[in-house]
Amino acid sequence: MGQPALRTARRRRLGAELKARREAAKVTPQAAAKAIHGDNSKISRVENGRHRVTRLELETLLNLYGVKDDKLREWLIALSAEGRKRSWWRQHSDALPDAFKELLMLESDAARIAAYQSEVVPGLLQTKEYATAVISGAASQLTKEEVEFYVNLRIERHAIFQRENPPRYLCIVQEGVLRQAVGGSRVMAAQLRHLIDLSHPPEMTIQVIPFSQGASTATGGSFVLYSYPDPMDLDIVQVEYLDGALYLEEDKTVEKYRNSLEGLRASALSSRQTIELISSIARDFDE
Repeated sequence: MGQPALRTARRRRLGAELKARREAAKVTPQAAAKAIHGDNSKISRVENGRHRVTRLELETLLNLYGVKDDKLREWLIALSAEGRKRSWWRQHSDALPDAFKELLMLESDAARIAAYQSEVVPGLLQTKEYATAVISGAASQLTKEEVEFYVNLRIERHAIFQRENPPRYLCIVQEGVLRQAVGGSRVMAAQLRHLIDLSHPPEMTIQVIPFSQGASTATGGSFVLYSYPDPMDLDIVQVEYLDGALYLEEDKTVEKYRNSLEGLRASALSSRQTIELISSIARDFDE
């Protein structure tokens, strides 16, 4: 699927800004290329988001374009600083498909994550037993060892909530997600109690859209909205499909999903009401 979505989004935003600054300064691509000891095609690739620019090259271009605003320079430097920290999942890199690496990168850097799920409990909130049931059922072609690998990896992902600056997380699910006995009654009851333990608004907010609400305002299925801190200022939507996922970054498209999320949240129970409903369903599974 090419470069990870967050990396691609950063490069495109940086490239567009650099092109705008170059044109405003009336600097030709040839002059810009000469300043960083490259050729004309390199400047074109940088401005189209297809090529990484180093910190030294970026500062050279910003100086050439007369960019003196400290906040603007900080923002552009943040956009260029892709993948400089070692990812926790790098040790598994060879065993992971590109689409899954994209997901891990999105999660690792996000300041806020908002998920809408109509089918299952989101992966970041799953217990090991629930995750085993979901992964085994969704990928019957996997061996026992492969299922165990992906389950353990899913549990490792939960560590983002223990980091120094964890992301704020909003989860909105349909009531049917809570009533489907994934893995059996015992597994499901334990999963529901886990959701109750996790719920600590506003850092961790879980809300349920009840059956009584009727049709929701969803855009056609589950999705996740990842937001990134200033000065990066990026939002990316992940939409899953049968064989992978789409990563949407165009402002108008992202805005549609953001609006949809607000509509879904308006249809959902409050956090307190959600916990009451989850507790009631958990007792049903315990019987």
